[in-house]
Amino acid sequence: MPQDEAVIGCTGQVLVATRGSAGPGEILVRVRGGSETFLAWSEDPLPLGATVLVIESRGCREVGVIEWVDPLDALGDAADAD
Repeated sequence: MPQDEAVIGCTGQVLVATRGSAGPGEILVRVRGGSETFLAWSEDPLPLGATVLVIESRGCREVGVIEWVDPLDALGDAADAD
Protein backbone atom coordinates (compact mmCIF):
# COMPACT_ATOMS: atom_id res chain seq x y z
CA MET A 1 0.00 0.00 0.00
CA PRO A 2 1.57 3.30 -1.03
CA GLN A 3 1.68 5.86 1.74
CA ASP A 4 0.56 9.46 1.25
CA GLU A 5 3.40 11.42 2.88
CA ALA A 6 1.87 14.82 1.96
CA VAL A 7 -0.94 14.43 4.49
CA ILE A 8 1.29 13.66 7.51
CA GLY A 9 1.49 16.72 9.76
CA CYS A 10 -1.70 18.27 8.37
CA THR A 11 -4.62 19.14 10.60
CA GLY A 12 -8.21 18.30 9.87
CA GLN A 13 -11.71 18.15 11.26
CA VAL A 14 -13.69 15.05 12.18
CA LEU A 15 -16.74 14.56 9.93
CA VAL A 16 -17.71 11.12 11.28
CA ALA A 17 -16.67 10.32 14.86
CA THR A 18 -13.88 7.78 15.32
CA ARG A 19 -14.50 4.80 17.59
CA GLY A 20 -10.98 4.07 18.80
CA SER A 21 -10.05 0.43 18.23
CA ALA A 22 -13.67 -0.34 17.28
CA GLY A 23 -13.39 1.42 13.93
CA PRO A 24 -12.44 4.47 11.91
CA GLY A 25 -14.21 7.75 11.38
CA GLU A 26 -13.80 10.25 8.57
CA ILE A 27 -11.88 13.54 8.49
CA LEU A 28 -11.56 16.49 6.15
CA VAL A 29 -7.98 17.68 5.63
CA ARG A 30 -6.59 20.66 3.73
CA VAL A 31 -3.81 19.26 1.60
CA ARG A 32 -2.37 19.86 -1.90
CA GLY A 33 -4.19 23.19 -2.27
CA GLY A 34 -7.63 21.72 -1.62
CA SER A 35 -9.60 19.63 0.84
CA GLU A 36 -9.74 15.83 0.87
CA THR A 37 -11.47 13.24 3.04
CA PHE A 38 -9.74 10.26 4.62
CA LEU A 39 -10.75 7.34 6.81
CA ALA A 40 -9.24 8.16 10.20
CA TRP A 41 -8.10 5.78 12.91
CA SER A 42 -7.37 6.91 16.47
CA GLU A 43 -6.44 5.18 19.74
CA ASP A 44 -9.29 6.87 21.59
CA PRO A 45 -12.73 7.79 20.23
CA LEU A 46 -12.90 11.33 18.82
CA PRO A 47 -16.19 13.26 18.51
CA LEU A 48 -17.70 14.94 15.48
CA GLY A 49 -16.10 18.35 14.97
CA ALA A 50 -12.86 17.60 16.84
CA THR A 51 -9.65 18.99 15.38
CA VAL A 52 -7.06 16.31 14.63
CA LEU A 53 -3.43 16.02 13.57
CA VAL A 54 -2.49 13.37 11.01
CA ILE A 55 0.41 11.35 12.45
CA GLU A 56 0.63 8.50 9.95
CA SER A 57 -0.49 7.40 6.52
CA ARG A 58 -1.88 3.89 6.31
CA GLY A 59 -2.19 3.96 2.52
CA CYS A 60 -5.42 3.71 0.51
CA ARG A 61 -6.74 7.04 1.87
CA GLU A 62 -6.50 5.90 5.50
CA VAL A 63 -4.63 7.84 8.18
CA GLY A 64 -3.82 7.67 11.88
CA VAL A 65 -4.78 10.77 13.89
CA ILE A 66 -4.60 12.27 17.36
CA GLU A 67 -6.73 15.03 18.84
CA TRP A 68 -5.04 18.40 18.27
CA VAL A 69 -5.16 21.71 20.09
CA ASP A 70 -3.05 24.38 18.37
CA PRO A 71 -0.53 25.64 20.97
CA LEU A 72 -0.72 29.11 19.42
CA ASP A 73 -4.40 29.27 20.39
CA ALA A 74 -3.31 29.16 24.05
CA LEU A 75 -1.08 32.18 23.47
CA GLY A 76 -4.05 34.12 22.13
CA ASP A 77 -6.09 33.22 25.23
CA ALA A 78 -3.28 34.47 27.50
CA ALA A 79 -3.14 37.78 25.63
CA ASP A 80 -6.92 38.17 25.98
CA ALA A 81 -6.65 37.73 29.77
CA ASP A 82 -4.26 40.70 30.12
